[in-house]
Amino acid sequence: MPLALLALAVGAFGIGTTEFVMMGLLPDVADDLGISIPTAGHLVSAYALGVVVGAPLLAAATTRMSRRAVLITLMALFVAGNALSAVAPGELSLLAARFVSGLPHGAFFGVGAVVATGLVAPERKARSVSLMFLGLTVANIVGVPAATAVGQQLGWRATFLGVSVIGVAAIAALAALIPRDSAPAPATGLRGELAALRSLPVWLALGTTVAGFGALFAAYSYITPMLTDAAGFAETSVTLLLALFGVGATAGNLLGGRLADHSLRGTLFGGLASLVVVLALFPLLMRTPVTAAVSVALLGMAAFATGSPLQLMVMEKAAAAPSLASSANQAAFNLANAGGAWIGGLALAAGLGTTSPATAGAALAVLGVGVAATAYAIDRRNGNATPASAPERLVAGHVPEPTKPAAHR
Repeated sequence: MPLALLALAVGAFGIGTTEFVMMGLLPDVADDLGISIPTAGHLVSAYALGVVVGAPLLAAATTRMSRRAVLITLMALFVAGNALSAVAPGELSLLAARFVSGLPHGAFFGVGAVVATGLVAPERKARSVSLMFLGLTVANIVGVPAATAVGQQLGWRATFLGVSVIGVAAIAALAALIPRDSAPAPATGLRGELAALRSLPVWLALGTTVAGFGALFAAYSYITPMLTDAAGFAETSVTLLLALFGVGATAGNLLGGRLADHSLRGTLFGGLASLVVVLALFPLLMRTPVTAAVSVALLGMAAFATGSPLQLMVMEKAAAAPSLASSANQAAFNLANAGGAWIGGLALAAGLGTTSPATAGAALAVLGVGVAATAYAIDRRNGNATPASAPERLVAGHVPEPTKPAAHR
């Protein structure tokens, strides 16, 4: 795998850190700004709104730029947003800064996935995407806990200054490691990119993302009360258990990338089916501390095993103009975050029990399987179904070469 993927992973690490660290710093921010914790929670929503708005708009606005230049520009915007967060004098200015910080998120992952797949051989495309996403999952294990600790010791503003430094390091890595000729400006332009979004297969792929990751966030948004009230863990143990989720997500991300290079649809269906099983068993697994801890890791593994297959599926369905569709998939991830949390909350509010959000998530995962199956049936009817074992897929306009024997290492 080329070193350029390391630059993408560094950017993903910074983005993942700033996205999730606010949850741990809400009490500190609320105290410093003199606002309530629920009001401070709007800062999380402001970032998510920035992702949803920025993913398609920035991808569309930069269609004439080389993708290398786009990535560097997006990371510069990321640095600016976090630096503004660090010096924001009040609630409104911090809300605006968090919105700005979220703008480049989706476009970076969307364009980055296109660049990553262009750097490797056809049979390694899914793995290249999973290695970029590795920065995001590792952020949940290392970046978020470390950034939270810094914020608690030195003040929350120091956290966002530190994240800005990570962004500067990512810019340097992108400039140094991504070859100038590896990511030329696409020939399709904005009109070609927009045409990709008129395709039913693209929308079905995006729908699979919303349903599949909505299933994850329906449960994960309420994982703390499940662990404390149902499994009997002390609140002080939750941070360690969430790190287990990060470990599972990292393992699932790497496994999903490797398997998807052999069978894209098989990995997607297998990951979604595993998610259904894990979430359906949550009420049973949450009865003892040991099985609850295992279930948290399995949840991360099952969910993130579908991450790179879903990203690659969208790129395949928009092969002639993948940047906008790929970025739109990142907006779909964040819609899944908000929608899944809302549906899980409805289950709790209905008095269905502490673990009811996981059951609601299982239903969403079943819906994801149904949407993916519908997409597959339409492909078969149109004669476009990709053989499950074919590694030479058409991605980002790449024309596959004849299969060659794999070299032994």
